Amino acid sequence: MAEPTQSSAMQSHLVNFIGLLRSHDVRVSPAETLDAMDVAATLGYARRDRLRDGLAAALAKTPAEEAIFQHCFSRFFDQRLADFSSTREERATQTGEQEAPSGPEAASMPKGDADHSAAQLLETAAQTDADLQALLTSPLLRQLQDNDSAALNLAMGEAAASVGLSQIRMFTQKGQFTRRMLDAMGEDQLRRTLVRLDQEDSPALEPLRRYRDILREQVRDYVERQYLLQAEGENARFMDDLLRRTRLSNLELRYQHRVQELVQRMARKLAERHARKRRTYRRGKLDMGRTLRRGIANDGILFHTHWKRTQKNKPQLLAICDVSGSVAAYAKFLLLFLYSLQDVLPKVRSFAFSSHLGEVSELFAQHPVDKAIELVNWRYGGATDYGKSLQDFARLALDDINSSTTVIMLGDARNNHGDPQLDIMRSIYQRSRRVIWLNPESRRAWGTGDSEMPRYLSACHFAAECNNLTQLERIVDQLLKMNR
Repeated sequence: MAEPTQSSAMQSHLVNFIGLLRSHDVRVSPAETLDAMDVAATLGYARRDRLRDGLAAALAKTPAEEAIFQHCFSRFFDQRLADFSSTREERATQTGEQEAPSGPEAASMPKGDADHSAAQLLETAAQTDADLQALLTSPLLRQLQDNDSAALNLAMGEAAASVGLSQIRMFTQKGQFTRRMLDAMGEDQLRRTLVRLDQEDSPALEPLRRYRDILREQVRDYVERQYLLQAEGENARFMDDLLRRTRLSNLELRYQHRVQELVQRMARKLAERHARKRRTYRRGKLDMGRTLRRGIANDGILFHTHWKRTQKNKPQLLAICDVSGSVAAYAKFLLLFLYSLQDVLPKVRSFAFSSHLGEVSELFAQHPVDKAIELVNWRYGGATDYGKSLQDFARLALDDINSSTTVIMLGDARNNHGDPQLDIMRSIYQRSRRVIWLNPESRRAWGTGDSEMPRYLSACHFAAECNNLTQLERIVDQLLKMNR
């Protein structure tokens, strides 16, 4: 009957491990879970390296997932593989250790002065105290007296499984799970005995209290390790969710690198969702005139055929970003998003402006995205003049806009009471496939003060409030759908 129980425990730990991987954003399907169970059943738990390689082949699909898998495996299986590999006696034989004796034999073994004195006090008190005698012969106290860390770790693992410690997610749960584990291990018997010995002012109180404190410290450490392991992915997910909904202008500098990684991860997800599918196209309509003319040289034998094909204009995306002080943070992440989607977006040309406008596409071709964005802000930051910038844009790119062009304008439309050059925006609107305006300000602020947003709306196909990553991802997702 032991084998089915051990097998069930192995599967339970494996399911918990897969749940840990999912909390770290490693996608594992039900079919892959079954594959992993087959791998573990075939390879067994005795060889750690072999199990690790087998599970990695079944569960990790990308280099990034492979790195996460290795990190989680080493932490999750640190103390678990030994629990399944062999019995305690076999482990002692493998490591050259001898089984620690207990009872009277343990009392006669040479120990340190403190341990020997504590053992004598407890043995003496137990001669006239049946409850204390029962406690001293319990597995828990024998493990503590013998300092049997292997057996104690195994007992803590069993207690953790019984109380569902793998479900710990918040630091406020650590005390709750510590108490549950102590109760599951039988610490309540030790606690009741200590209360009675304290009332009786027994000399056995202090050594027994020391064992209790050692037990509590080890259980607290065990719970702490499990919390750091189990909650790491959940806390990272919670933090990412918080950053997604925070206004980009409010993000502190220490979060910038994490937000950039989040943007790139979001972009990869969108790229996978909108990846172009391979399609088989017909060759087109036979061009009979060209085919016959080519065959004249061969006495009318049509060795070469020619086909009529309709040439479509390739779509392009023009991104016009206000990089003045009030909007620079939003422009940075929009450009980061767009250039992280080069594989699925049409050709992207980028323009930046504040008081004047210039094309910055070559910066992204010559430098990494982060460096290019830094150079853009340095070259074009300053006070805002939408009218002058639109004139610069008309000179640089207006003639390149056609019915396959999507124009994204990112800015707050605050023009410092200057000429908005609305006629240029209307010309862009008439020539392009669509004009999308992303405004980081709340809709309630549109049209207040020096905002020209209500006037620019007449020259836009779509306008939206966009000031956090969740809104930005939703809009880019819709843009990708429209460009299919």
